[in-house]
Amino acid sequence: MADRIHVSGHRGARGLVPENTLQGFARAFAHGVDSVELDVALTTDGVPVVIHDPVLNPDIVRAEDGRWVPGGMRVRDITRAALHRYDVGRLRPGSAYAAQFVSQAPCDGARIPALIDVLALARPGRVVVDIEVKTTPDRPELTAAPAQLVDAVLAAAAATGMAGRVVLRSFDWRALHYARRVAPAVPRAYLTSPDTVAAAALWWGGSDPARHRGSVPATVAAASQAPGTIWAPAWRDVTAAQIGEAQALGLVVL
Repeated sequence: MADRIHVSGHRGARGLVPENTLQGFARAFAHGVDSVELDVALTTDGVPVVIHDPVLNPDIVRAEDGRWVPGGMRVRDITRAALHRYDVGRLRPGSAYAAQFVSQAPCDGARIPALIDVLALARPGRVVVDIEVKTTPDRPELTAAPAQLVDAVLAAAAATGMAGRVVLRSFDWRALHYARRVAPAVPRAYLTSPDTVAAAALWWGGSDPARHRGSVPATVAAASQAPGTIWAPAWRDVTAAQIGEAQALGLVVL
């Protein structure tokens, strides 16, 4: 059994600093985290950028005139240059999101970073960068295709010399199946939730739990074909029996 806890900065250090910003990742690195988790989307000109939602969040994003953006603006319809003009340095006062993070200090002027800039910031240390490929098979019009986004992420990792310190994770296993083929040495984390388990035919890219007695860990192990692959289930729903089964199959449970 491990004798220490692996500490990860979720979206940087969003309890303290605006999420998915260079300022937030720098704060997480300063705190000595082992890894950071972030999310990526693709702009209309093919640049992978670090943002959680496929559309601009009106509780986070302000235009150049200071107004909060309307909902529904897709990242995939915006150029990298245009996206960089938005300010993500504070949460909208009075929003439910702001109420969750009362200790988050504003950082006006913070921008939505390109993935390559976050990877360059992480390169001098030892921190692992855990990259969630945000594609949505239930709403395919919202995002780039899985292979297109994976290719862009891998190119950014190669360009910054970080290919050996990234992990690819996704609820959309089509992205992970593709990554297994084109970059088998890059670790992968298979995310599951009750919703994606229930809709496995949609989210798991042909991996069928019915072939594995309905077992999610066994389906992950068969899909990954690699010892040490990560299974990342929703913590409220995972059971001790599933964890034991996953570990017996050679999976790491996160």
